[in-house]
Amino acid sequence: MPLSKLRLDGTGALYEQVARALRHAILQGLFVPGERMPATRVLAQTLGVSRNTIATAYEILRADQLTVAYERSGTRVADITHLPTRPKAQSATPAQSRFAARARQLPSITLGRIREGLPYDLHYGDPPYDPALVRSWSRRLLAAARVAGPFYPEATGFPPLRRAIVDYLARRRGITCSESDILIVGGTQQAITLTLRVLVDEGDPVAIEEPHYQSLMHAASAHGAEIIGVPTDEGGIMTSELRRHQARLICVTPSHQFPSGAVMSLARRLELLDIASRDGSWILEDDYDSEFHYHGRPLAALRSLDLSGRVVYVGTFSKTLFPSLRLGFIVIPPGLRRDFVRAKCLDDLGSPAVEQAALASFMRSRQFEKNLRRTVLDLDRRRTILIDGLLRHARGRIEINDTRAGVHIVVWLTTLSYPQLERLIDKALTRGLGLYPMHPHYRSPPPRPGLLLGYAGLSAEALCRAAEIFGECLEAVHRE
Repeated sequence: MPLSKLRLDGTGALYEQVARALRHAILQGLFVPGERMPATRVLAQTLGVSRNTIATAYEILRADQLTVAYERSGTRVADITHLPTRPKAQSATPAQSRFAARARQLPSITLGRIREGLPYDLHYGDPPYDPALVRSWSRRLLAAARVAGPFYPEATGFPPLRRAIVDYLARRRGITCSESDILIVGGTQQAITLTLRVLVDEGDPVAIEEPHYQSLMHAASAHGAEIIGVPTDEGGIMTSELRRHQARLICVTPSHQFPSGAVMSLARRLELLDIASRDGSWILEDDYDSEFHYHGRPLAALRSLDLSGRVVYVGTFSKTLFPSLRLGFIVIPPGLRRDFVRAKCLDDLGSPAVEQAALASFMRSRQFEKNLRRTVLDLDRRRTILIDGLLRHARGRIEINDTRAGVHIVVWLTTLSYPQLERLIDKALTRGLGLYPMHPHYRSPPPRPGLLLGYAGLSAEALCRAAEIFGECLEAVHRE
């Protein structure tokens, strides 16, 4: 083949690039089996590299059994009987499973999408940055590496962490359980996928709240469940609507409905448990941010009221510490323990032991709860600053769902249409302000447009400026 056709890809050491280029040419049939490879001097001159580089690349090809070195006739291409078939044209590969086909049909997830370089990004999910917490966590990781050891972790989770979670849940969420009921997982999303795998077959009805958590809806849809959207109001999921369906799994966020912010009333909690007991349904309780209630204690978890063992309770440390810590937990109904543990083993054998050991130490020392108290005070201040600023600069053109909880607010744009919403978001982007629409969290868009705005990741000063820019952009859209 003409040596001028060889192209180095610029990744890694030169000898690795040369070896890859030659390997590709051999597998494409550009070198004939038995053909003598170019002399190292000639190839080095052609590619502009040293002869040692070419010699090392040839050694790699010989180790891969693509070439053979002969004492008198140099290096020759090996006699390869079956070369890979070259595709006729670049085309998309059809989905190879029903799961993949369903996953391809899902829309993009807008929640958690970060736009780089925006100084005023009201993005949901960013935690407040605390340098002291980061330093403390770094020290605990170093110590935890010695405690966790080099072996595979227990699939159910690091025992001291499970015991710490049992103690925490009893004191803070009213949940009485044992260490054996706790399964450590890689965050809420793994908890959701394991729950679907254990409890739901393709075609089974799964009830989700409307509006909904996008990643939950996507996971259930990809799994092949029949999605039932149940509306919510200020009292949470409307159990009167839910009674019309016999859902296999009912997914709720009772402490702070995501994303509307509603808190499920006690009457509806009891009715929901009655429905599950009557129909043989299971309930997935996602208690994703119950720690962030700024006035009074939150209602006890739904799981604390469950006498028939129908609630799968899920908690996470993504909000209370930081999202990069991919740890959460499930409180498993006793009759399902073996199934959940087996599913977890098949998924990843166990969550990272070092991080689990560090978190156990963090919780046992009560530093976790001390940090949580400071964070709650800080977030309440930021929430107040953002809400006050938005109301002041919007001049009566918005309504805000202020639930005094969580790390986000919902802002309804009472005077804009959906096309105007898109223009508002675009204008804000040019000013460095990130705004995120509410309607992607509905299966059918609500009558009026809205925004889901997170405030945990910006300072008080940045939130003030964000509200000011929002008002200016809103005014500009109205003048158009």
